Amino acid sequence: MVEILILILFCITGGVSGWFGVSLLPPNIFEKFESPNEVKVFTAILTAFTALLIGIFFQQLRKKLTQQIKTTPTDLLVSRSVGLILGLLVANLVLAPILLLPLPKEIFLAKPIAAVLSNVFFGLLGYNLAEIHGRTFLRLLNPNSTEALLVAEGILTPACAKILDTSVIIDGRIKELIEFGLIEGKVIVAQTVIEELQQLADSSNNEKRSKGRRGLKILTTLRENFKKRLVINSTKYEGSGADEKLLKLTEDTGGMLITADYNLAQVAQVKELNILNLSELVIALRPEVQPGEKLLLKIVREGKENTQGVGYLDDGTMVVVEGAKNFLGQRLDVIVTGALQTPTGRMVFGKLEKNPPTNKSDKTNSSSN
Repeated sequence: MVEILILILFCITGGVSGWFGVSLLPPNIFEKFESPNEVKVFTAILTAFTALLIGIFFQQLRKKLTQQIKTTPTDLLVSRSVGLILGLLVANLVLAPILLLPLPKEIFLAKPIAAVLSNVFFGLLGYNLAEIHGRTFLRLLNPNSTEALLVAEGILTPACAKILDTSVIIDGRIKELIEFGLIEGKVIVAQTVIEELQQLADSSNNEKRSKGRRGLKILTTLRENFKKRLVINSTKYEGSGADEKLLKLTEDTGGMLITADYNLAQVAQVKELNILNLSELVIALRPEVQPGEKLLLKIVREGKENTQGVGYLDDGTMVVVEGAKNFLGQRLDVIVTGALQTPTGRMVFGKLEKNPPTNKSDKTNSSSN
């Protein structure tokens, strides 16, 4: 909305300039029009359209500069700024004696031209020198910073801010991930997420109320354990829901959105945002099982087919076992025959060994006889 208003202001400014600037045009132009008002309308439309194009150009330029600033490390921004300032300072020191020289009127443009050229030359020189050697100078000021050295050499990338979704807070595993050091940098919680958790906690539905209270409790724990590392972002974004506002916050900050919501993760990928799907991370960390591998598995329920039984690995992976329907509640030796990756997780298939154990109740009856 703000960008549209800026473009409108550019058009209005251009149109007004063209309307009142008609007097600056050459007289022969007026001969091609029937009245002065036609000239004013024509120039106003022309200058308004030109101003619109200029406004669009500057908006695109601003977006590129903003994105570049977000992705540029802070130390490099500081060194570039210092280099530019020093370059301009040297330029003006060199230029001062030249400006004091009495020059004839025929070459009166020599001073402003020399001023522009010297400022451009020394400014770019200082900027380029700072970009190449600025980080080295910063490391000399702080030689004990190994992390700064690795960042400067491109071996270590600076940590970006991590933005938490409502689902990942309610999930609760984010606390352990931060404690173990798998999540680096600032942790941002948007105000819209807190409001959504509060709405869930005040819900009349027992399940939603328990989720909301759990999420608020986890947020309190994160605040107590990580203190200033946890940042509450109170920026108000326009949007129909919390997900849309989180996507805008991620885009503006250049951070990484952490979520357990599959649909939100897909939308973030479409918009080419940094995203970490907690569910995909958990799946990626699960141990691989290979065909032919032997597992000791407890059969907990029947499968969809007549002879199938279902068990679960320690990480929650479902294992469908052929011929295990009659061995519910027993631990069996299962041979893995294959695996299937689905959007919601992984499914493993297996079969019983040739000589599965008999039913425990049968053993008890035989011993009593």
